[in-house]
This record gives sequence, C-alpha cells and structure tokens, in this order.
Amino acid sequence: MRTLAINLTAVGAVALAIGASARPAAAEGLNGRWAATVVQGGVTIPFRLDISGDGKNIIGTLYNGQDTETTTGATIQDGKVQLDFDHYLTYIKASVKDGELDGEIEVTRHVTTGRTADGEPPTRGGSPFHAKRYVPPASAAVANVPSIDGVWEIPYDSNKGEKAWRLIVQQKGADVTATVLRVDGDTGALTGSWQDGKFVASHFDGARPGLIQLTPKADGSLAVDLKTPPRTGELVAYRPEVARAKGLPEPANYQTHTTVRDPKEVFAYSFPDTNGKIVSNEDPRFKGKVVLAIVTGTWCPNCHDEAQYLVQLYAKYHDQGLEIVALDFEEPDQQASLKRVNAFISKYRVPYTYLIAGEPSEMWDKIPQAVNLNTWPATLFVGRDGKVKATHAGFASAASGVYNEQLKTEFTSTIERLLKDNAGARTAAEVAAR
Repeated sequence: MRTLAINLTAVGAVALAIGASARPAAAEGLNGRWAATVVQGGVTIPFRLDISGDGKNIIGTLYNGQDTETTTGATIQDGKVQLDFDHYLTYIKASVKDGELDGEIEVTRHVTTGRTADGEPPTRGGSPFHAKRYVPPASAAVANVPSIDGVWEIPYDSNKGEKAWRLIVQQKGADVTATVLRVDGDTGALTGSWQDGKFVASHFDGARPGLIQLTPKADGSLAVDLKTPPRTGELVAYRPEVARAKGLPEPANYQTHTTVRDPKEVFAYSFPDTNGKIVSNEDPRFKGKVVLAIVTGTWCPNCHDEAQYLVQLYAKYHDQGLEIVALDFEEPDQQASLKRVNAFISKYRVPYTYLIAGEPSEMWDKIPQAVNLNTWPATLFVGRDGKVKATHAGFASAASGVYNEQLKTEFTSTIERLLKDNAGARTAAEVAAR
C-alpha cells in the first residue's frame, strides 16, 4: 500500500499528535475539526471533517473547497460514530479509540468500463478511514514558491472523443486550489500547498476522493500526478498558448460535443416520476414553455453540482416560463428503492420535475434523438416549440473558476433568449387560464 506523506496546511487535514486517551460517549465529546484520511487504490487521501451538534442534532461536514456537504443523518453512541450522506449513499462508520476515529467509509466509486467510461455508475465497497483531532500548524514562511496560477491544458485521449483536459489552478502564496475539468465536469476543488518541490492538494466531499501532485518543470510545463480514482496516472500540462504552438488539440467544446439528430424534431420523452406517474413532453406543464431537459444520475458527482445550480435557475426564471425536467438514470437497485434519488431531491430541495428514465446503460435507447450523448450530466435547451435549440455537455462547478462563470453566462443568456422567443405559441388552454 502506497501512503503519501503530506503537509496538510491548506487541505485542512494535518497529521497531528495523538490526543489524550478518551472514551466520549456523547456527541459533544467529538465536536470540532478532524484531520481525516481515506485509503483508495492504495493511496491515502487526506480531507477535512467537522462534527458539530449534540443529542439528535449531530451534523457532519465535508468540504469541496469553500463549498460544504453536510450529513442527512448522524449518530454517536457508545463510542460508535456514523455519519450518513444519503444523497451520495456514502456512510462514514468509525469507533472512538484513544481520542481518534477508526473505521471505514462505505462510498460509491466510479468504474471505467462500458460506453461511458468514467461516467459509468459506481460500485460500492468499504475504504479504510481514520481521523485525528485537527491542530492548526505553526505558521512558517515558505520561500521561492513558483507561480502556477491560472489555466493549463493536459493532452489526453479519452474514449469520449476528448483530446485534452483543462487544469485550473487558483494560487495564493504557497496555497493552491486545483481541479481537472473534463467534458463531463470537474474533479471538485482539491486544496493543498507547496512542499518538497511540488504542490500537493486533496479532498473528499462525499463522492470524489482525490489527490493531485503538481511539479513545475524547467521547460515551463507541469508534471501532473493525478491520484483521483479511477483517472490516475502521470500526465503533463502546458499553458494554452504553448499547447497551440506545439500543435496540440484543444479541449472539447462543451456546447457542440453533444448534438441532436434533427433540430426540427420535437424532443420527446415519456417516463415515470418518483411516484410512478407517467409524464411526457406532452404534459401541459411543458407546453409552450422553455424546458431544460437534463440527462442525469444521482450517482454522478457533477450531476449533484449542476442540480444545485438548476434550483437557482428555476427560482429565477420559472415564473417567466421556464420548466426543468430531469431524465434520471439509476442502477436497478436504486430504481427499486429510490433511496438516493429521494435523498438527493430532499437535500437540494429540488422543485422541478424528476423522472426515472431507466438504467445508465439504457440512456442511448431511451434518448435516441441525442447524438454523441456520453456525458453525465448533459443539458438540452428546448424552446417553446418543443425543439432542441442548444446543448451543453457536462457541468463545470465553482471549482472550475472562469469556466463556471462562462457556463452561467451561457445558461442564463440561452434561457433568456428562448423565453423571449414566441415561435412556440402557448396553447389556448394555457392562455385562457392566465
């Protein structure tokens, strides 16, 4: 097993002196910040964990940069701790021993088989978990830290047709936040610092354990050692202008990666909602409306990122004529129970229509009008006339910096343009009801 020795100043998970021996039986005894680790693929990934509350009001908090993921439920009893993140089907289970936490994380893990590669639904299993009390490290000046702030490109041939990924780094002195942006979306915000000639950053937000090492090279490139399962390996990153000078291809265009076979064709769907009621594009709620049709799955971390933004868009534009419909693809056991789906809807307070479309492997058969549909999520912008006017592959979250801002501008401008479009006249019934 390969374990990485890491200075966790910015990660928020510092290797600490062992706390005094204790047997806290109550939640209050475990309140505070913990320096936690999870072992995945033989790599120890540090992350920050907060525990707060008492009695039946216990909250566990994980971090994705500045964003947080909180528990849907938690218990601390008789020296046993369980933190539930039902919206990810992730569970931290540990025992308290000598002031530390030791146990496992039952967490969904993505696999790389099948037509969607790293977008395939996950397998489940336990990963070793350990946590010590967090103690802030003594501040120390770090000299001669190189600047790697900004956007880089990583040449990479994926079976989604990509030829390059983006690496976005936000740096402040010796501290960095980094993410790798693929056509599906990003790896989340990996945070860390400069140490021993390289930048090391990591995180775990409930679904994406990841660690990255970035080593500046003499020729101005970056050696990228990506330890974010399952996309692990040593790569090279270049500044975009250097990549163009070398004749290297650009990353995928998120707006043209997925298209439709016939833009003059009405986008059709008919699937059950979470209560089993069949809902189609012919439903009155969608007639004459601008509709965002989202190909999604609650096993997909980037789909969680997008859902939280969609909730904001719905609140802003629904009264102006926007509807959102999730075409959700889940594993067979989840279709039967809808446990994660219901937790997802509850956690993010999803107000829009949620339809259970089938299993992930059925996506191409269930949505045959889309061409090169191989990302999770994928967004189709449907005009008032029921026809697809634009598409967007994947979702760049706040961790992607400028690309998240570009996405928001694209989404809002497209929605506002389509809302002004009178090509799809409202039905007589809708007009009469106003």
